[in-house]
Amino acid sequence: MAEWVCRALRDGALEGEHAPALTIKDSIVSPLGFQVFGHVLSQLSTNISAGKSQSRGLVLVAFSRSPLYYVNLLKRRGLDNSSQQRIQILDCYTDPLGWREGLVECGSAKNLPHEVYKAASVCRNVKDVDTLLSSIISLGEGLVGQGKVSFSVAIDSVNEMSRHATLSSVSGLLNNLRCCEQISSIFWFFHADLCEERVAAVIEYMSSMVASIEPLIPFTNGHRGNSENLSLAEQNFTQGKFHVRCKRRNGRVRVMFEEIHVGQSGISFTSPSSEDGVINQVNQALLPKVQFNLQLSEKEKNDRAKVVLPFEHQGNGKPVQIYDGRKSLMDSKYEAAPASTVNPNTNDESSKGEIIYFRDSEDEMPDSDEDPDDDLDI
Repeated sequence: MAEWVCRALRDGALEGEHAPALTIKDSIVSPLGFQVFGHVLSQLSTNISAGKSQSRGLVLVAFSRSPLYYVNLLKRRGLDNSSQQRIQILDCYTDPLGWREGLVECGSAKNLPHEVYKAASVCRNVKDVDTLLSSIISLGEGLVGQGKVSFSVAIDSVNEMSRHATLSSVSGLLNNLRCCEQISSIFWFFHADLCEERVAAVIEYMSSMVASIEPLIPFTNGHRGNSENLSLAEQNFTQGKFHVRCKRRNGRVRVMFEEIHVGQSGISFTSPSSEDGVINQVNQALLPKVQFNLQLSEKEKNDRAKVVLPFEHQGNGKPVQIYDGRKSLMDSKYEAAPASTVNPNTNDESSKGEIIYFRDSEDEMPDSDEDPDDDLDI
């Protein structure tokens, strides 16, 4: 399933559609979201360097990690310096508010730790969302040029963006990136525990795929201070559930599930042991809770198939009589034959139509040409 998500980002957007957007979120009980973000980043970078992706470059917006961290991460994943030339890093980590530059100008930053990746473009005012948007697009155009060639965007922390800008500004930035014609795909990461529920709802609404990392072993009770729950918490640091909800083009929602295992060799994804049972549980959870069944049983389907429709001709050789819904056909002995009765043995010349009117009661007055409102004092 993780490979399916990576393929969706690799294939990019269709003509006339917005770029696919992936939200990766985790919580304090299962803090494996950044490992998943690094896995998706390395997979997409590998596809871009091999020429297998729709995008020909990648712009990485680094808020929570230094650019050197990502350079070393991609080297460990097998990407050399030539492959990393297709990747541009917008450094929003080193000096996000321009304080370091101000201290350097006044001569007070001599003893400050200085770790700057020279190949990265430093953003010194992350509060200016418009400048941040233009910097991302400019870096992408510097990689692929202007035209129909597209690039991808990765943002390592939406929480850091929300600290310096309003929710409307952050959502506007993400929406503008998705609407940009040269952006093929975009994905971002955020901690669900560090923001309000309405912020998480807006971020998820802006995305077409939501990947949630949930604990594989839930706590036995609400208290996490006992020894049993502490051991479970340690296990959740190395394993969890990878729960993906995807909005399809036809309006349906696709739900998928995998297990995550993090070890010394890296991160791995495995299918659950009882996948069918898990999928059925997920589908049952998505159904609305009502007081009646939404599906028919086998017995109900067979009974429905045996029902004879009122206007269905059985082909038994008898005249076809259509029931008009007012009186029974068996109670019309003293009346003329109904006009809807068809006899195949009669000729068209001798057949005649007749309309018979039955008064509802004797109190009903016959129709006249008088004005029905003549008795009103108007």
